[in-house]
Amino acid sequence: MDEFKQYPVSLQEVIRAQRIIKSYLKPTQLNHYARMSKDCGMDIFIKHENHHPTGSFKIRGGVNIMHHLRKAGVKGVITFSTGNHGLSVAASAHWFGLDATIVVPENNNPAKNELIRSFGAKLLEAGKNFDEASKVVDQLSRQEELYYIHPANEPHLINGVGSEFLEILEDLPDIDVMIVPIGGGSEAAAAVTVLKTINPKIQVIAVQAKASSAAYCSWKANEIRTGENKTFAGGFATGKAYEIPFGIYSKKLDHFVLLDEDEIVQGIALAMYYTKNLAEGAGASTIMAALKLREVLKGKKVVLQMSGCNASSEEVSQAIKSPCFEHGTAGRN
Repeated sequence: MDEFKQYPVSLQEVIRAQRIIKSYLKPTQLNHYARMSKDCGMDIFIKHENHHPTGSFKIRGGVNIMHHLRKAGVKGVITFSTGNHGLSVAASAHWFGLDATIVVPENNNPAKNELIRSFGAKLLEAGKNFDEASKVVDQLSRQEELYYIHPANEPHLINGVGSEFLEILEDLPDIDVMIVPIGGGSEAAAAVTVLKTINPKIQVIAVQAKASSAAYCSWKANEIRTGENKTFAGGFATGKAYEIPFGIYSKKLDHFVLLDEDEIVQGIALAMYYTKNLAEGAGASTIMAALKLREVLKGKKVVLQMSGCNASSEEVSQAIKSPCFEHGTAGRN
């Protein structure tokens, strides 16, 4: 089904995807945080994608692609994931009546594994990380005649994710800056597709872990690069940039921020302090990115994407010990 991989990504297709998604998902909240805004020196709004049924923005793409796969007569799907993409595929496949197999790395987040199983998906553990798990999928997809839903190289996923940014502009049309986390890149690709098409003046900034910075290195070099993949934050945990999203965001991102592992933990603590929301590492990273750019973002209207809430118990334990959990930005190192 090569036509799925060659499908266009565009504002028009995002609008079509939004019509499909509205039947399954409610718009997520876009909340203003006055105290955080004051402490950070900018006007901060957070798009709470962590409020979805699966706790992550990825369910938007899952609903969109399952709609198209069911229309095409597909009976079963397979993918690899560290968690949120797998949750999206498991849940949306269940809603659309398709069988789903999810391959995750060994020692993956147990909470995410249990959630994947709760939607009736078959879960297989293979490989030490995201990239090693991916190698198992090609063989299984051929053997069992399953459609392989790539976590990033899927136009229908990107178009579905784009519905988030339409919602943001409906609620807050005069934003100056959008900050999104980047792992596989579907969200960054969706952000620039929607926001830059509607208003090219909106800045789109990506944030990633230093310990898994392949997308950043690719963006800097303007070509696909691979790299180490050692971060604890599952939403960032990929060792390469992917062709379809990279081809969309590579020339349209305005800035890129890298965070070390302790800064990611501080972000989780800050999310709990200011918003009373649990966010996983990648989900809270946009707060830390805004802080690191506070001088250039001073006085601007900034939307931060809280991409997911499926943190492990270890992540939460570390965050609670951070001074940021009790003191907000005053507790930063």
